[in-house]
Amino acid sequence: MAFKVSTLFSASLAILLSTVSVVEAFAPPVGSTVVRGRGSSSPSPSASSLFMSDGAPVSLNPSETALVLIEFQNEFTTEGGALYGAVEECIKKNNVIENASKLMNVMRDAGCSVLHVPIAFKEGHNEIGASAGILAGIAEGKTFTKDTWSSEFHPSMAPQPADLVVEGKKGLCGFFSTNLDFLLRQRGIKNVVLAGFLTNCCIESTMRTAYEHGYDVYTLKDASAATSVAAHEAAFEHNFGMFSTVSTCEEVAAAVGGA
Repeated sequence: MAFKVSTLFSASLAILLSTVSVVEAFAPPVGSTVVRGRGSSSPSPSASSLFMSDGAPVSLNPSETALVLIEFQNEFTTEGGALYGAVEECIKKNNVIENASKLMNVMRDAGCSVLHVPIAFKEGHNEIGASAGILAGIAEGKTFTKDTWSSEFHPSMAPQPADLVVEGKKGLCGFFSTNLDFLLRQRGIKNVVLAGFLTNCCIESTMRTAYEHGYDVYTLKDASAATSVAAHEAAFEHNFGMFSTVSTCEEVAAAVGGA
């Protein structure tokens, strides 16, 4: 029996390693700018342009493009926030707040939709029933408490009158339990640009769901952050290329005609 178990384990491990190799082969590298944007035209090439696989530059139709900003709230973004220390290194290395704020203004001015996706819980956090994992940690730490400074938006990322604030986020994915999909479809959005926190948690969950819903997804490696630079970079290197076009703020700004 011991021999059979050992043999089965070895075979399973070989299959797993083979699968990982196949997945990595199909995932574009971090610097890749292979794009599938809809509503595209062909602007003049530039160093900051996004490109199709055949080398043709791409523009994103602003009326079909939305910037989805996840949890740019003081708890993450601002000194004094309970989770700021955990993401500070990544924020500073990638200049996240400044990049995101600049792109938000560019995309808004270009006519794109701007959606903010906050998370907040009533005092006591009774909405959370998880006994383990990140949600249990939020409940234990009493973070993102509704109607407190910690759950407010970072001043430079505050919604403007024409922006939309997504309602109902209580978990990881920006779609689950919220009205995000409804708002996007009501506006005929086809291209979703993601930025925010955490890279390998809420951004990744939202990216995967958006991809399966049929949106063309663009993830911003210089406008997102994780609890370590290594985790942030690993997510983009190994996972994000399977579900999105890995991009920078400068590239997306150029693609919507804002730079």
